[in-house]
Amino acid sequence: MLPATMLLRLGLLVSMLLVNPILSESAVWSIDLGSEWFKIAVVNLKPGQPPISIAINEMSKRKTPSLVAFHSGSRLIGEEASGIAARYPHKVYSHLRDLISKPYPHVSKTLALRYLNYDISPEESRNVAVFKTDNADFTAEELVAMLLKYAVGLAGSVKDAVVTVPPYMGVAERKGLLVSAELAGINVLALVNEHSGAALQYGIDKDFSNGSRHVIFYDMGAGSTYAALVYYSAYNTKEFGKTVSANQFQVKDVRWDAELGGEHMELRLVEHFADEFNKQVGNGVDIRKSPKAMAKLKKQVKRTKEILSANTAAPISVESIYDDRDFRSSITREKFEELCDGLWEKALVPLKEVLTHSGLKIEDIYAVELIGGATRVPKLQAKLQEFLGRKELDRHLDSDEAIALGASLHAANISDGIKLNRKLGMIDGSPYGYVIEVDGPYLPKDESTKQIIPRMKKLPSKIFRSIVHNKDFEVSLAYESDDFLPPGTPSRTFAQYAVSGLADASEKYASRNLSAPVKANLHFSLSRSGIFSLDRADAVIEITEWVEVPRKNLTVDNSTFASANTSTESGPSSTEESDEKLNTDGGNSNISDPGANDSSTISPGTEKKLKKRTFRVPLKIDDKTAGPGASLSKESFSEAKSKLEALDKKDEERRRTAELKNSLEGYIYDTRDKLESEDFAKISTSQERQSFIEKLDEVQEWLYTDGEDASAAQFQEHLDKLKAIGDPIFFRRNELTARPAASDHARKYLNEVQQIVRGWETNKSWLPKGKIDEVLNEAEKVKNWLNQKEAEQKNTPGYEKSAFTSEEVYVKVFDLQDKVNKVNKIPKPKPKIEKPVKNETESSKEKADATNSSEEGKEETAADAEKPSPDEKADTQSKDHESDHDEL
Repeated sequence: MLPATMLLRLGLLVSMLLVNPILSESAVWSIDLGSEWFKIAVVNLKPGQPPISIAINEMSKRKTPSLVAFHSGSRLIGEEASGIAARYPHKVYSHLRDLISKPYPHVSKTLALRYLNYDISPEESRNVAVFKTDNADFTAEELVAMLLKYAVGLAGSVKDAVVTVPPYMGVAERKGLLVSAELAGINVLALVNEHSGAALQYGIDKDFSNGSRHVIFYDMGAGSTYAALVYYSAYNTKEFGKTVSANQFQVKDVRWDAELGGEHMELRLVEHFADEFNKQVGNGVDIRKSPKAMAKLKKQVKRTKEILSANTAAPISVESIYDDRDFRSSITREKFEELCDGLWEKALVPLKEVLTHSGLKIEDIYAVELIGGATRVPKLQAKLQEFLGRKELDRHLDSDEAIALGASLHAANISDGIKLNRKLGMIDGSPYGYVIEVDGPYLPKDESTKQIIPRMKKLPSKIFRSIVHNKDFEVSLAYESDDFLPPGTPSRTFAQYAVSGLADASEKYASRNLSAPVKANLHFSLSRSGIFSLDRADAVIEITEWVEVPRKNLTVDNSTFASANTSTESGPSSTEESDEKLNTDGGNSNISDPGANDSSTISPGTEKKLKKRTFRVPLKIDDKTAGPGASLSKESFSEAKSKLEALDKKDEERRRTAELKNSLEGYIYDTRDKLESEDFAKISTSQERQSFIEKLDEVQEWLYTDGEDASAAQFQEHLDKLKAIGDPIFFRRNELTARPAASDHARKYLNEVQQIVRGWETNKSWLPKGKIDEVLNEAEKVKNWLNQKEAEQKNTPGYEKSAFTSEEVYVKVFDLQDKVNKVNKIPKPKPKIEKPVKNETESSKEKADATNSSEEGKEETAADAEKPSPDEKADTQSKDHESDHDEL
């Protein structure tokens, strides 16, 4: 768990970073999908919510088991699946992320090493493992899609997400994970390497303008270990016209061991305790042959290892491990470290390789940050301290949640709906190097047809390749080295494409004057998700032709003549692109001018010029990749989508059935207890209560017999029937207290109305008397109605229909309040302003002034023309005011 101060700082930081949301309710999320657990971080933009948070599951836990199970016709995910793992290990599927797009032999071997006895078979088309369940057959991609769909629900049904992947995950596996996400209805903004997520989380709240630093992130999780070298720095950039400092980091290198993790330490303990139990029992018993026994043992071994991280010794106890026998033992930390001898040195290899290939020394490393659950093992920490020569290791990040939190910030950064006010630039690189190889007729079989894309190539990147060729050909993509291959990959080649249309395009333009050999341009991409692929291809054909162009340096008459006789050549067809260039030096001397000796063919005002034209013709690309890396066909994808939707619908019905069953059961128990109270004796007869109790007993008996496998509709039907009997009784029970409270409220307000009217008479004398009388009359009516109904209610037995209800009282009061408010809002009338009466002397004077003004207006003199206009006067006055203002 993160310390409280760190969580507070993170919350304040992210709230500062997330500004200007395009949509007020938009959000993104990330999932750290591990082989054993997954964690979800959600970026929220809704008011009142923390800006970034770890999503919890239905058990209020911050991480969820990466498990899918099928039992008794139901699908279980996460915590539910974990609950039956020890009893039905062959029905609970784990390590699914590491089985995506893996060949069947590798999957079979991986499961056997972990004592996972699943019923699997190879798929014919792609040679991947198919898991046979009680419901249907599923591939690893489909099972992972179930996990991701479940995660969507925990994240609040938000579709935009970033998914983390370990650095050793290859192209085929990453494509398979994207298929799983698509099946789950997730819009994957990017697949981000785990170490990049951790690096982002580390640097988001730091300032590197005072100095750059190298940091190594060392991660040992359940099934793998890696070390990543990251360089943090700052650079100056322009922002709103100002020079500001911006932080960034670049992943320099990453090395890994995909077959070393905390789980491998646990397997050493499992082997130790299995031998001990076999020795205790004797008679040739080997519990390794019992999947259920091994599942129980592995579950307890995990707890024992966790205890040893904090204690020097730990017990282990497994009930009914085999043939109703219990197993109890203990182990010391020293013995555990001895059993794992050899793993400790292997754990240092990725760290050593990063330092060796970077040329850096240990003292050049600012920090070695530990993440991953297995880094809590004391012996591993001691080996790292010894190698690094440091007394303390750096643990500034939460080992479980750092990757998910960093990935969520990356999701916010690349999302269209969120703008980060403070950014940390991320330059990630491809963990693998790649080779592009072109093969076709008449192409040389040497290194000239190959192109190498080195390791740590920036993500994303575009790669261009041009070859001189005029026949259809094939392109293959492969990993650069056998030393860097994804686990279980049988071949370096992971993609194959057939490029066609080049021969047809070459033949089409063969009769034209080619100025250069036909070429094929290939456009590759290394996506943000680390997937290397061929995106498009086109043929490039250059021809040279004589064309008429306007003659230069003509007179006015000649120019007019020339423009009237110049014709425009039609361009290329709509399916082709043309780049035209004018050859001003006369072009190739080998191309003859057809009209050079015939002056009559040249229009006056024009001349012949050689013109180069370039045509680009799109080529067809067919994906010929075979094996686990092959893409799913549309039919296969639709079939998988339908299977998952059917399961989702069935799960929803199962949840609804369980909820209704619990509601029915709770209603029966709650109602029976209430019917025995004294209050219900006041509002119901003994016969009515007895009849209702008999009905409750009848439904309860059905619930525990025939109702065990009933449908949601049946539970709802029985619940509705019981409520039809019980609701009137409960209503009368509630009215025992609600009705008197409503009456008290009404009488209190009637008294307030009298005070309000007296205030009007004193302070608002302008209010019409008729309106005030209407309020008083309405108040009197409410009072009389209430008195009458209360008198009737006193003579009405509690088990009969009441004379009035609390709701009726509140409606009366609300209507009266509405009338009071309308009268209270009547505004005070404005005072009438009477015009003053003028005397005869003033009237005579005004008439004389009007006559003089009329005569003056009829006279025009030269002086009038020299007077400034009204605009000029205004301008002069304005300047005078400005002058006065300056003086002031």
